[in-house]
Amino acid sequence: MSSMILPKYAYIFSFLLLVSMPGMGQAKVDSAYIGAFEQRFALRGYLARNFLFLSDEAQDRIFMPNNPVSIGLGFSKHNTVLNFSAGYGFDFMRNKQKGKTKYLDLQMHQYGRKFVVDMFIQRYQGFYTESNEQKNTRLEIFPDLSIRQYGIFGQYIFNWKRFSYKAAFNQSEKQLKPAGSILLGAGVYFNKIQSDSTLITPEHPHLLQNFQLGISSGYAYTWLIKKRYFISGSLSLGIQFGGEDISQFTKQSLEVSPTVFPRMSVGYNHETWSLRASFVNNMIYSSFAKEASLVLNSGHFQFNFIKRFHEFPLFSKSSQ
Repeated sequence: MSSMILPKYAYIFSFLLLVSMPGMGQAKVDSAYIGAFEQRFALRGYLARNFLFLSDEAQDRIFMPNNPVSIGLGFSKHNTVLNFSAGYGFDFMRNKQKGKTKYLDLQMHQYGRKFVVDMFIQRYQGFYTESNEQKNTRLEIFPDLSIRQYGIFGQYIFNWKRFSYKAAFNQSEKQLKPAGSILLGAGVYFNKIQSDSTLITPEHPHLLQNFQLGISSGYAYTWLIKKRYFISGSLSLGIQFGGEDISQFTKQSLEVSPTVFPRMSVGYNHETWSLRASFVNNMIYSSFAKEASLVLNSGHFQFNFIKRFHEFPLFSKSSQ
């Protein structure tokens, strides 16, 4: 089985998802910059791969999970988008030589009018490293290495009347003119790395955990090519204050570490269909092991195809 038993955090995740959606409601925008599609309904098919991996920059090693691509189906009406993905993904694409990864990966990337909110509930066990030595690939398997991350990250979009994250990452509307915006926000994370055999730092050979709270700022921009093609990117940089547990926030033993959060989306909009490839990567430099330069990378790759309809069979008058 490719996923772990659903933990209690998943219910918290679902609750936060439902709470965040009403706050993403409609607001009047500059119609010269942001436009709507004529069709009310859309079907969405996508291939995606969520990820969580650990970089040890001091030793130049990357601990990667062996999880396959998943397939998903979505439906949208106006600006409301609902997506459902397969639980097992394309398991036949898994390289069995790289070991087995058990994982639960729930991510929500909600692109609202004024706010963008990212939530992460990730539990992975089983990683591998890959290196080239004298033209030979060397694999090393770490079946007992487990990494957990729980976090929420949000930002305010200052130029929301002219810049649309929805157009870039949901394609539920169109960016009609190039535009950008300054971003400002904050995030909170809990990370835990555990291994029965070996880990990165000799001071904590079997368990590393970290609670982080911080702020960030950045900039996002969408370019247009012949009106139908678009390239959208954003980069946020932040400062996190962290310790092994939340009680350290009342003391003077807090450590400071950076965060980097890039996003990229490239797509094409036709009158009745759209294509998009997107990438999200949240990089957290863990303050629990400065000497090891540990970086947790989480996010996803996604490729979307969207087909739009004026009337959808389940909602058409003839079906009633």
